[in-house]
This record gives sequence, structure tokens and C-alpha cells, in this order.
Amino acid sequence: MPTDLAVFHRWFEERRAAHAYRVTRVPLSELDGWSGDPETGDLRHRSGRFFGVHGLDVRVAGREVEHWRQPVIDQPEHGLLGILVREFDGVPHCLLQAKMEPGNVNALQLSPTVQATRSNYARVHRGRAVPYLDLFTTLGRGRPLADALQSEQGAWFLAKRNRNIVVRTDEDVPVLDDFRWFGPDEIGRLLAMDDVVNMDTRTVLSHLAADAAPAAARFHGRPLHTLPELLNWLTHHRTARPTVRRRIPLRETTGWRVTDDEVSHEEGRYFRIVGVDVRAGSREVSAWSQPLLAPCGQGVVAFLVRDFGGVPHVLVRARAEAGTLDTAEIGPTVQCVPANYAHLPPDRRPRHLDTVLDAASGPPGRVLFDVVHSEEGGRFHHARNRYLAVRADDDVPPEEGDGFRWATCGQLATLNRYGGLLNVEARTLLACMAFIP
Repeated sequence: MPTDLAVFHRWFEERRAAHAYRVTRVPLSELDGWSGDPETGDLRHRSGRFFGVHGLDVRVAGREVEHWRQPVIDQPEHGLLGILVREFDGVPHCLLQAKMEPGNVNALQLSPTVQATRSNYARVHRGRAVPYLDLFTTLGRGRPLADALQSEQGAWFLAKRNRNIVVRTDEDVPVLDDFRWFGPDEIGRLLAMDDVVNMDTRTVLSHLAADAAPAAARFHGRPLHTLPELLNWLTHHRTARPTVRRRIPLRETTGWRVTDDEVSHEEGRYFRIVGVDVRAGSREVSAWSQPLLAPCGQGVVAFLVRDFGGVPHVLVRARAEAGTLDTAEIGPTVQCVPANYAHLPPDRRPRHLDTVLDAASGPPGRVLFDVVHSEEGGRFHHARNRYLAVRADDDVPPEEGDGFRWATCGQLATLNRYGGLLNVEARTLLACMAFIP
């Protein structure tokens, strides 16, 4: 093991041992500060802040399933996800935090310098102040490298967006106990490990993909399509196939059971809404209760990669989800939980899924990376996706087909600067393409 990773693991275990963590499953009806509306069944916090859970009726033309009802997390306020960057010996380093989240499979993962909802940093919970927050909220305090409003999981959130911001500083800021500076090579090695770098860090790192990353050479070269052509393609799908969604009471989500214990699908698919009681010594608030969304299976998220004129391209899809703010965003080639399609006929199985899985189980050389990453542990319980990039030179023709386009990683990085164009799964893949050697 390289020295830097040995140092990291010692530090990480020290931080794990420094605080006590406990997450206990409890019935929804016993969550302190939360209640279900007696008429609708909707879950909400007594403060009216943080987030709520209600039902959604959805119609999306062109999907494998075009009409359904489901519970959804409604968190209308914007959070802040910020990474502080400083150069050491001419190399940019990122200040990251070892942070506990109640839904993490391993409790502790690497989070951004700041990871907080507006309710958190406004101290609605009356807890401690968020460290380093003023470095991101005070104009002129540092040099912004990126700043955009970005979406999160459209399958589970209703139109949620967080501010993703990277600020470069020359200040000699104090490094608190749970924080550490990480160079790009070390970040790349950690991104190649399961369940270490959390989702919020990955989405912010995607904004550094084209400039400060070990594998940035993958981002350059002449593309098949111009940026205006890609935007035209995405806007066409946003307007030609609009998503029609309607808020409904949680108790009226057909196919779902709402009980005092949990919210679950009648056939055990998709996800559940469960309750947890949390004790965490390292957080701004040391004890709280909350609902979490618990997926019923592990997902597969992948880019197919193919060279055109010697330039690597990835196959992306205009993807619409129940809660996506602008109908569709640029998503990965494959993004699904395979178990959710087991009951459907083969022609409704996600396109290219079998190509990805066959390559991942085949001879070495075709898979650029294959790693399991956790999704947002503050709202999801043990949500994990297998992220892959698979070479598909002979498996996939250059003709994209409806809803798909070939794009370079450099083009995706450019579009990503403006926010709201790439979904969060595509941003994780973009960060992995950039940082994993």
C-alpha cells in the first residue's frame, strides 16, 4: 500500500475511534419531532423545515414504465456542498472531512469541507455552527473555481438542488480534528475504493474534473457532436416528452403500504421509508430522529466508452425521473436497479445493461473502473450503486439511437459548470473518469 494511503487509513481509523456512533431502527410513529398527517399520511418535521415525505403521481413518456405512483422526499431548500482548495508545493489539495451520516453502510465517509442543508447552517436544530462555512458564503473571501446549483437523485427527491461550490484560498486556515488535506492522486486512489468518498464529495469533485485530475487527458480531443448540438438534443427531449407529475397524499400512493412502522411497496420492490434514532458525537447535533429512504437493491450505473478518431467518448442518455426539475438531464448509459425489472418482459429491460454486466464479468481489459459507492447517507439508508466505465468498441454501434448521444468527458465537464444539466449519477462517473488513473 502506498505510504499516503497508509497514512490516510491510520487517520481515518483514529477519527472513527474518536467518536461514538449509534443508529437504531425505530417505527416511523416513534420518531421524535416527526409525525404523519392524520388525513394524508404525509411525514413532516414539527419545525416545518428539513424535509417531508408525500406521494407523487408520475407520467413520463418513453420510459420502460410510463405511469406510476410513489413516495418522494420533498426538500425545497438548497443545501451547500463546498470544497476548499489550497496549493501545497504547486499541487492543489482539497480539504475533506471524515463525517458520519446515519444512512452510511460504514458510518464514516469522506465528505466535502462543508456539507449542510440551509436548516443546518441556519441552526434550526440549535446545534453547533458549521465549520468553515464563512469561507463559502462570504463574497471575496477566496477565489471561486466553481459554483452551480446541481440536482440530486430525481428518482427519490422532488426537484431537489444543492449549491456545489469550490473555493481556492491562500489563507493558512486551521485544520480541525476531523479534517485533512488530500492531493489529486490520493483522491483518485480513494475513489477506486468502495464506500469511502461520499456522494456529496463526488459531485463537487466533478467540477474539478477537467483541470486538476490525474486522468484529465481523457477529457480532450475532437468530439462527434458540438456543444450546441448536445444542448439541442437535450432540450428536444425536455420539451418533446414532458414529465407530468402531481402531488398526492402518501396514503393514496397505489401499490404502497403506509403503516406506523414503515412505508413499503406491496411487492417488496424499489425502496422503503424507515425511521432511525441517531447518536453521533461528531455532529453539530449529537442526537436526533428522522426518516430515511432504504432501497431494496443495489444499482448499476455505467458509461459505455468508445473511441472515435482516437478520442474517448462516453454514451450518455437524456434521462427523465419522477422528481427531475427540468424533465430530463444528461445521465449515464445505464442507471437502474436490475432487481426492479425482474418482473418485466426482456424488451423492457434497460438498454445496454447486459452489455455492461457481460463486460464486467468477462476478460480483463475492458473495464476502466468498477467500484461501489454509497449515495447520500443523510437521506438514504445503505443506498449503494456499482459504478463502472466499460469499453464497448465492438459491442455498441456508433449510431446512438433514440435518447442517446456520444459525448467527450471534456464536453460533459463544460456543461457541468452551469448546473442542472448532468444528473448526480453522471457527475459521479465524471469524477471517477477524471481522478481514477
